[in-house]
Amino acid sequence: MTAVAEPVPEVFEVRSEEEFDRDRLAAYLRGKIPGAEGPMEVKQFRGGHSNLTYLLRFGPQEWVLRRPPLGPLVPTAHDMNREYRVLSRVWQAFPPAPRAVLLCEDPSIIGAPFFVMERRRGVLIKMREPLPAVIGDNPDTFRRISEVFIDTLAALHMVDYEKIGLGDIGKPAGFVERQITGWMGRWERAKTQELPLMNKLGAWYLANMPPPQPPALLHNDFYLHNIMLDERDFGHITGVFDWEMATIGDPMVDFGLSLSYWRDPDDPEDLLELSEGHAHTTKPGFLKRAQLAARYANKTGRDISSLPFYRSWAWWRNATVVQQIYVRFVRGQTTDPRFERMGAHPPILARAAAQLAAQLGFKE
Repeated sequence: MTAVAEPVPEVFEVRSEEEFDRDRLAAYLRGKIPGAEGPMEVKQFRGGHSNLTYLLRFGPQEWVLRRPPLGPLVPTAHDMNREYRVLSRVWQAFPPAPRAVLLCEDPSIIGAPFFVMERRRGVLIKMREPLPAVIGDNPDTFRRISEVFIDTLAALHMVDYEKIGLGDIGKPAGFVERQITGWMGRWERAKTQELPLMNKLGAWYLANMPPPQPPALLHNDFYLHNIMLDERDFGHITGVFDWEMATIGDPMVDFGLSLSYWRDPDDPEDLLELSEGHAHTTKPGFLKRAQLAARYANKTGRDISSLPFYRSWAWWRNATVVQQIYVRFVRGQTTDPRFERMGAHPPILARAAAQLAAQLGFKE
């Protein structure tokens, strides 16, 4: 039986540590976005480990506000200007992207730069939580979700980014090398324990980079929990969120990252356990990673022979992502109890990366 959850409110009261001056924000927004003339109600979206997301309600009119998390931030991460620029343009060629309508770079308004974007509605599948009850447990539904997931990624990689004015948001030349060295540096800055395997893998990736693919517009964090499904048709996506790391580069990086979050039933037990009992994609009906890969290749016509390298790299990279989240808890920058549990994740992800890399010649 598929684990399901009773409906949970999408938004809740703002966490006390993540509050801001509501009156100052309301005054700033007045006349800048439609509907902001009346009283403003603020709620906070639940979930997420990165930028903070709020619902702004002006009577029947609703908007979404995005701002960086509290505390010291990783260099180049949580770039409001970048995410705003992408979302203010990409919707023209990629309808699942919500349109951003206002950027504020003045930190005096709410304590940090922020942007406002349109509100999208639908069903979200949360990490480490049961499936929403409305989705049910029909394998055909899970198959359709799998197909629209990978088809949407393929569609993103076929967007003409020059045509919508996003050709300068990334530098394709040397992209993969910069990704590897960049994440090596982030690991060193965030680590709370020595994990030699992380350093060995980083060096191996640098020495064994596959030939680059023609560049594409990358989401850079595209996975099942960053998409919103149409409640009336689970074979349709109404929203793709969290574009803060979008760039132009090798699409195999994006593809490898997407599959690194996708679990197959025969994955190592400790890797499955990171989902805390909710490895959704292991349920009957969800496509396997190999099936997703074949479908992507068919849709895009791209050579995916280097995919094992990028899947391994993605698990290694995700070990650092989780470590960056965990270290915020260690440093007292957040009291969110979800973050405390993540300290055990990096070694498991590094081991999974090493096991896959070993098939390509990596030796510890």
